[in-house]
Amino acid sequence: MRKLVVTEFLSLDGVMENPAWTFPYWNDEIAAFKGEESNASDALLLGRVTYEGFAAAWPNSKDEGADYFNNVRKYVVSTTLDRADWNNATVIRGDVVGETRKLKQQAGNDITVHGSGKLVQTLMQHDLVDCYRLLVYPVVLGEGQRLFEDGTAATLRLVSARPVSRGVLALVYEPERT
Repeated sequence: MRKLVVTEFLSLDGVMENPAWTFPYWNDEIAAFKGEESNASDALLLGRVTYEGFAAAWPNSKDEGADYFNNVRKYVVSTTLDRADWNNATVIRGDVVGETRKLKQQAGNDITVHGSGKLVQTLMQHDLVDCYRLLVYPVVLGEGQRLFEDGTAATLRLVSARPVSRGVLALVYEPERT
């Protein structure tokens, strides 16, 4: 079975929304951590808002990740999009949980979820997340959408932790399942 990997940029207080505040910290160590995700993944599962942001940014990008993002298989969860025009993108409507379970059953590598806060909440509620890859920044934002919203309960096992630079931590967790 394929793993579903959630990857997020987080402030110390858990905010994941609009991570432009992470740009000044970008460096080769963070790029390597993100590259590990891309190398292990052959599909993306994205919410509409994240999809639209990526679809606007990556096609014209010269960044090192552009080839991956432009060519990887993309599944977009949306109730408002009729079609997804970005290369290799398909819209998922209706039963997100059932469709995600089907994707996980298919042959292939990891399925990675970037951003996509509302989608991630649904995936967590239905115990579909197999791994969390988090870059935690030494910034407290005080408000914004959080990865673990009020009422979210989870027990996670730390797989790896490494400081990357300037107080940023690269953390990998897996859910403790009984």
